[in-house]
Amino acid sequence: MAQQLSGEVFTKPKVELHVHLDGAIRVQTILDVAERRGISLPADTVEEMTQVIILQKPATLTEFLGKFAEYMHVIAGDREAIKRIAYEFVEDKAREGVVYVEVRYSPHFLANTQVDPIPWDQEEGDVSPDEVVRLVNKGLNEGERTFNIKARSILCCMRHMPSWSMNVVEMCKKYRHEGVVAIDLAGDESLNCEAYPGHRMAYEEAVRCGIHRTVHAGEVGPPSVVKEAVEVLKAERVGHGYRTLEDKDLYQELLAQNMHFEVCPISSKLTGACDPDFTKHPVIRFREDKANYSLNTDDPLIFNSSLHLDYSTAHKYMGFTEEEFKRLNISSAKSCFLPEEEKEDLLNKLYEAYGMLQSTAF
Repeated sequence: MAQQLSGEVFTKPKVELHVHLDGAIRVQTILDVAERRGISLPADTVEEMTQVIILQKPATLTEFLGKFAEYMHVIAGDREAIKRIAYEFVEDKAREGVVYVEVRYSPHFLANTQVDPIPWDQEEGDVSPDEVVRLVNKGLNEGERTFNIKARSILCCMRHMPSWSMNVVEMCKKYRHEGVVAIDLAGDESLNCEAYPGHRMAYEEAVRCGIHRTVHAGEVGPPSVVKEAVEVLKAERVGHGYRTLEDKDLYQELLAQNMHFEVCPISSKLTGACDPDFTKHPVIRFREDKANYSLNTDDPLIFNSSLHLDYSTAHKYMGFTEEEFKRLNISSAKSCFLPEEEKEDLLNKLYEAYGMLQSTAF
């Protein structure tokens, strides 16, 4: 269970690039939808259900992924719930001072038809992955208008389901002007693309069509997974990437390329990705080397955390200052997947909020 720290350490506008929609759902929403749908849960209060869902102590990535089975069957396949979690996500990010967010999810994990196998032991229904994307887009768009922040989405391929990947890239193409900005690959890093060529084919199509690309790599897997992400899948950003530091040559190459690392401090402790001692976290090296990286929550529901907690942790245990928070958010904005004109607007908003002239930006 994540320890809460008092006092907000960075109150200025923030950018978040690595957070999963299905890992950022409100517990009250899970209870509400379960009651409406007549689905029984192991607890019926927010406090009790929270204890069921969250990781209480550092665990394996497999144990972490198992937590989704506690509640995803409640949300998946329900149109009202899917739209609601997207809308509420934007509201929650606005409260955290986020002005731009890219939220990722697997459309197939929220569907109950045109997906094989149907996830979460659901019965066949009528909500396809394509409709999931339309519902999430609608929820995010309504949240944007209500809460005055910008929200875009990234569609995830899953390493253990290469048969879904071409469908994912096709939806990225179809909805690229309706809020979807990139493709991602998530899941068990031991399942490489040499053995599962469906992912490589999807990413080749993404490159061909100008779809932006990020890949979960180097979280718990070796540096070779990062190398594959960058060289084979042509990733423009790396999700996590901590193990890159174990390959000095690769790390220096990625520094020279200004590769962006999507860092998630609280997550990395509770999934066992990094040393539980935050004073030894890889992001300290990233900071010292002026690497290009962001701070993100990953799955705040399961970690019982917030973006505020990630920033507080970086401040308290890793020596982060307000100037470094400004620098990493400028780097995040520069590395986001918005079109260039919108990216420039976002950067100008940050420069103004940070009291910086663009000519003196990091």
